[in-house]
Formats: sequence, structure tokens, C-alpha cells
Amino acid sequence: MNLLPSRKDDRPFLPASITTIATHGYGVGPFTRDLMAGLTVGVVALPLAMAFAIASGASPERGLFTSIVAGFILSALGGSRFQIGGPTGAFVVIIYSIIFKHGYDGLVLTTLMAGVLLLIFGFFRFGALIKYIPYPVTTGFTAGIAVLIFSSQMKDFFGLTMADVPPQFADKWTAYFQHANTINMQTLLVAGLGLGAILAIRKYKPRIPGPVVGVVLASLVAYIFGLNVETIGSRFGGIPSTMPDIVLPEVTFARLQTLLPEALTIALLAGIESLLSCVVADGMTGEKHNSNVELSAQGAANICSVLCGGIPATGAIARTVTNIRAGAFSPIAGIIHAAVLLAFVLLLANLASYIPLASLAAVLVVVAWDMSEARKFLRLMRAPKSNVAVMCLTFGITVFMDLTVAVGVGVVMASLLFMRRMSEVTSIDAEEEDTETWSNEVPLPDGVQVYTIDGPFFFGVADRFQSILAAMQKPSKVFIVRFHQVPFLDSTAINALESVHHRCQINGSTLLLADVGPSARGMMERLGVDLRVGTDHIFTSLDDALKAAHCLVGPDPTNCLPQQPIAARPALCEE
Repeated sequence: MNLLPSRKDDRPFLPASITTIATHGYGVGPFTRDLMAGLTVGVVALPLAMAFAIASGASPERGLFTSIVAGFILSALGGSRFQIGGPTGAFVVIIYSIIFKHGYDGLVLTTLMAGVLLLIFGFFRFGALIKYIPYPVTTGFTAGIAVLIFSSQMKDFFGLTMADVPPQFADKWTAYFQHANTINMQTLLVAGLGLGAILAIRKYKPRIPGPVVGVVLASLVAYIFGLNVETIGSRFGGIPSTMPDIVLPEVTFARLQTLLPEALTIALLAGIESLLSCVVADGMTGEKHNSNVELSAQGAANICSVLCGGIPATGAIARTVTNIRAGAFSPIAGIIHAAVLLAFVLLLANLASYIPLASLAAVLVVVAWDMSEARKFLRLMRAPKSNVAVMCLTFGITVFMDLTVAVGVGVVMASLLFMRRMSEVTSIDAEEEDTETWSNEVPLPDGVQVYTIDGPFFFGVADRFQSILAAMQKPSKVFIVRFHQVPFLDSTAINALESVHHRCQINGSTLLLADVGPSARGMMERLGVDLRVGTDHIFTSLDDALKAAHCLVGPDPTNCLPQQPIAARPALCEE
């Protein structure tokens, strides 16, 4: 089965759980590998799922429900052999903002919309397009998210006695400093112990899951010594030992309009982070993921996650890497990881009540540092100024304004800078006989001017093309526009070409087009430009155009080419 075949990706639209087993087979050995990897990743995901949910302004069980439901669906239906799905740090800021403004019901509706968008992205094979988000944009908003995650954990890390933390970055730190005299030293001790344990494990025993050790050690110390610290039980009343019922949100047209920008942001973030995680997994294993199947699975996973009491989910790079290093063979490992978390909810949920929130804050401090990729951020500061500007602008808007705005502004700014660079790459020059690109067979006659366009001919170049020709003091009898190495042209370039043709008719000049390749000729034919300019005025080589020009400037030009009367302005042209 192959839905919507594409020239670039004609692989079957099937999940990796099917293609892996069909290609490599399955037996006791592969299952043993998947079982050990699934158990390992399940243990690693446990504290992270609760920590991300709490940081997002939700209760900890919503993170577990997300890892169970979304983790299962992404492994069963996804396009990567090793991908592990669940809540991640990328969503923390946007989820917190949505819950703060619209409540959890608003988050459910937003995520349902995002899930539908992801299904559309996958079904229409947009997987490759999402990868074109510029690197400075992703670096900027990822670093910005890391700063916001770090900032959001200071209340629980220091045990500050204060009301709800303000959502804005500046307001957060203002409130922290105003309540600095309420620091709980016992909470700070637990947080420092958890953080130190995580860092020590990462340095000396990297194969052991540091977050698990940090949370368990901090929980034991707090319980044994009876420390006065806030726990999951004291704030949230513990974790329920059953899965929730499916609840549908209130849907109105006004709410859909209001939440659409946030839904688009969640869809883009889910797609970008998931495909980035797949690329990392491919680089480690030599496999190749199916990006369109992965996007479709992301859509289904997010829809089911919030209907079952969860939050948005995507591919988690750290857990995916852990899965690979633990020896996973197939997506069955991800399904087992979801089963491990389900078993914890059903059998051991009461133990979560003893986990200090300070230990989870320590986990997220480490996560924030990893997300910031400080070395890559600083290295990119040595890149061209345009890249630095895009990254810093995206970073600043993410931290001080809004993630949704940051992604949009960053992409638009990067696109504008890219178009400017593309327009600079394209050259428009007057040709002389001594230039390197000149034809040696036919000389350039008097009264003939040749202009060469070298590079993409699009709207960023069209105005310069018209300005150069309009600036000439005396119009020549024949203008030859040479499409030398023009890979494509758009409708704005066609419009500029028609404007020049119209000006030539008024001035009594003749416009000839040379070196017109199949792509450019096809575009002209689709818009009818070949008929307006004259099919006999379009040549595949410069030599043929020059031969026609010789005839046109000769003593009897009447039989050289069909005469083109001065026509009314074409509808496509603008003054």
C-alpha cells in the first residue's frame, strides 16, 4: 500500500513496527533485547514524565498518562525503529501558558487541533518540509525554552513560600527576589543532593540513569530524616492508581479561533523535535526513518494523549538515545516502556507521594542545561551576522514575550534574509563580446544589447531587473535577455519580463529571449508569456538569438520575425 506517492519518498506508508519485523524477523533474542531496553527506558521516563507535567502547570499523573498513551501509539504507529515518545521540555512553556490562560480544558482542545494538523502534515507528506526550519531559529527558541524551564524551577528548588509563579520571565524573577527571605534550607539541601547525585552519576557511571538515582536518593533522605519539604503527596494528594476516563472538551468556533496559533505552535514543535530525534537515532544506528509516517503517528498520539488525561507529546531525544544504548531491536521496546509506566500507575502509585518536588526541580535544572546546548549557542555567535541576528531575536522573544511569536518571527526573518542572499547570488549583467560566457560563433551587431541573468529569477530579483533596463539612456533596437543558468523563475519575474516587453514595444525595440531552458519555457507557457512575447522570439541558444538580431538590425528586418503589434497591457503586468 502506498498512499499519495511522491517522487522524493515512495516508501510504503507503514509504521516501523511492521516494516522492522517484516524485514528483520522477530524471535526470542530480539524480544529479550526489547524487554531489557523497555524496562530501562521505562525507569528513566518515570521521573521525567512527572517533572515535565509539574513544570507545565499540570498534575504529575498527567505526565505519566502521556508517556503511557502517547508512548505506546508512537512506538506502535511511528516511522522510526527506536523512537520513544512522551512529554518533553520543548512543550513546558507553551503548555504552562495555555493552562494559565484557558485551563486544562483549553489545553485539550488546543492539542486536539495540533493532532489534526500533524495528521494532515503526515498524510500530505510534509515531513521533509518541517526539516527546513532554519537552524538559528531552532537553536534560539530551544535555548530560550531552556532558560524558561530553569527559571520556572526556582520556587521548588529553593522551597520559596509564595503564591503561584507568574508566567512571564521578568515577573518570575522579580517575585523570586521579593521572596528570597523565605528560602527553605531543608528543601535546598534535598535539591542540592538530588542535583549532585545526577551530576556525579553522569560523570562516573553514565550508563546508570542519573535522574532516577537523584530522585530516589533525595526521597529516601527526606523520608528517613523527616525533612520539612513539599512532596507530590502534600501538593497534589498523590497519584491515582487507575487510568482516567475519556473526557471531551468544550468546542466552540470562538475557542477554535483563539487557540489556533497555540495549536500550530504545538504541531510545529512536535514535528520538529520528533523528526530531530529520529535523525539522531538514524545517525546512531544507520537506519532511516519515515518522516511522514512519524508525523501521522504524532498526530494520533497527541489526540489520544489528551483525551486520556495527558498533555502534548513528541519524540524524546534523551529517552530515544537511552533506548538505543540499552540494545533495543524494534519499536516493541517503546511499547514495553509504556507498559512499565502503566504497571507503576496501577501497582506502585502510592510511592510517588513521597517524592520531594525539590528533587524533580533538580532533574529539570539538568534538563534545562542540556536543552540550552550552550556550546552550540556560543559557537553560532561566530556565524554570519544575519544568523546571529535571527538566533538572538528568536531567543529574546521566546524568553521575554511568547514562544508562538518567537517561532513565527524567527522563521519570517530567516526567510527574508535568505531571500536577500538569494537575490545577491543572482547577477544581471550587460554582455560584451570579450566576456567569458560569450558565444564565439556569432558576433554582437551594433544596436543590439545583451543582458544575462545568472541565477534564480524570482521576486527578489525582478525589481532589480526592471530598474537596470529602465536606467539605460538610449534604448537599443534589439534587447536580448539571456537566461544563463536560471534554474527557475516565478510569477513576479514573469511580470517583470512582460513589463520590459511592453516597454520595448512602445520604444520600437524588439525583445528576444535566449538560452531558455525547459523549466523556464514551461513556466512561460503556463502563464501565456510565450504568446505575448512571441514564440519565434524565444530561443534555446544565444547564437540563434544573435542570428535573428543580425537580421533585425539589417537593411530588411521585415522578414526576420513575425511583427509584434503594440498590445494592451497584459493583466499580469504592473506599472
